Amino acid sequence: MSTTDTPAPRVHAREIDGAAETAHRADEPVVLASVAKILIVLEFARQAATGRLDPAERVVARREHRLGGTGTADFADDVELSLRDCASLAMTVSDNTAADLIVDRVGVEPVQLLATELGLTRTRFTGGPRSLLHTLLADDPESLHTPRDYDPARATSATPRDLTRLLSLIWTDRAAPPDACAFVRALMARQLVRARIASGFPPAVRVSAKSGTLPGLRQEAGVVEYPDGRRYAVAVSATVTDPGLPPLEIDLALGRAARQAVDRLRDHPV
Repeated sequence: MSTTDTPAPRVHAREIDGAAETAHRADEPVVLASVAKILIVLEFARQAATGRLDPAERVVARREHRLGGTGTADFADDVELSLRDCASLAMTVSDNTAADLIVDRVGVEPVQLLATELGLTRTRFTGGPRSLLHTLLADDPESLHTPRDYDPARATSATPRDLTRLLSLIWTDRAAPPDACAFVRALMARQLVRARIASGFPPAVRVSAKSGTLPGLRQEAGVVEYPDGRRYAVAVSATVTDPGLPPLEIDLALGRAARQAVDRLRDHPV
């Protein structure tokens, strides 16, 4: 990836069981695409674990309410499913409609309160995927083609440092009840996208992640677990201004950036 085409990715990596960290532009907030589904599903799992909702509760993904993407977006008819299955679709194939159905049930404010309680001081949550799309299109329908104009102050956003803190808390059962954290971890391990962070590591390394994509913006946050037991939370995000760059090239660059960050931590632990 040419540095003249794309700025170096924002990167933050931290040891989950230690104090080492490494960063590049890690405190710059960025609009969150589907990476925000980590927070959405975590709040769902927390409410389920504390009895505030029934994870088997049924909801309907109606054809006229579907947002583009994968999962139920490809269905021809209305479909009824459980909130738990919505969480699975939202995390594994990044189903936008499923994520919106969860937000409709758990509420926007509780998700923001969760972020605040976890000390994610540079994170803001304004709604699910449909809300994000409406926000980005509110002023200028062409804004989706100009990623430099994505305004973190107006939409769901976070810094890479906040994202790795969130993941570290989930992986140590401090973000919610242990059952809720385990639920989120299991879904992140099943994400189908493997071309970003996971592409930078050999098969023996376990990578659990959630990717996010908007025109001109590709990002991912995940946890890398080595056979020796050492674990690292990593967040990477790249803004792409050259539409001619192949998406796979950008994804692989994110994988390389994640690997370099983790290698620095493994070579120089605190």
